[in-house]
Amino acid sequence: MNFLRLARIISLLVLFGLLQACSAVRLAYNQAPDLAYWYLDSYANFNSAQSLQVKEELVKLHTWHRQTQLPAYVDTLQKVQKLLPGDVTGSTACSVVDDIRRKLVAVSDQAEPAVGALADTLRAVQLTQMERKFDKNNAAYREDYVDATAKDSYAKRYKQALNRAEMLYGRLDDKQLALITRQVEQSRFNAALSYAERLRRQQDTLQNLRAMMANPSPGEPTRKAVRALLERSINSPNMAYRDYLEALTQDGCKNFAELHNSTSPEQRRKAVQTLNNYEQDLKVLSAQNKG
Repeated sequence: MNFLRLARIISLLVLFGLLQACSAVRLAYNQAPDLAYWYLDSYANFNSAQSLQVKEELVKLHTWHRQTQLPAYVDTLQKVQKLLPGDVTGSTACSVVDDIRRKLVAVSDQAEPAVGALADTLRAVQLTQMERKFDKNNAAYREDYVDATAKDSYAKRYKQALNRAEMLYGRLDDKQLALITRQVEQSRFNAALSYAERLRRQQDTLQNLRAMMANPSPGEPTRKAVRALLERSINSPNMAYRDYLEALTQDGCKNFAELHNSTSPEQRRKAVQTLNNYEQDLKVLSAQNKG
């Protein structure tokens, strides 16, 4: 369990929901505390006291998110809808990415005290469980990307890119399919570098938790250590990886702009309607807090 995931889990569930069928958004969001708990428990196998603590903190985080973050998501969706009828630039697309990043950091900051309190209660057997879960997930990642043939890796990434595009615009034409093919073929995606950063974050988490366990310092010392761990999860100390991630982000923004600018008026209307549907769902979810 990378502790950054506890901080991000509510927002990520929203974002994942937005990439699925619109009808699933409300259900996924309302079940977010339970889904987050099951996910985290699969890493740490919480005891009874921890279960109560984590469930309570996730409900608090979810309530805060519903009250403060959903209106901000609605605002973002409205701004993007205004952009989609015309052409866009890579820098415009990246401004939306930066906005989403800021929202995720806000969730991380909000969850930090709860993460620190939980870290104080973890035991050695739970870190062993966490390490096993890391190993299992790492094996799946290696199979899909690191050890896969170039052809298989390409096929998986192409399918992901195509699904995301058609979710927004509907069916693509042959020229647009060829464009996605070229973008995936020219991608600077580096499975080995991504995997190395994945391992770094996991080892950073385990080493710091073991250090906390060996020298218990409840309160501010633990919160300070967790704060630093979360920061390293967001901003890797590996400058080569940070440069690589920034290059991927810039490429992704340019690719989105290139694909969007190739779309027809009908496809753009479909994109606006898709985002409007999400906006209406989030408005309903936000209003539920007031009822």
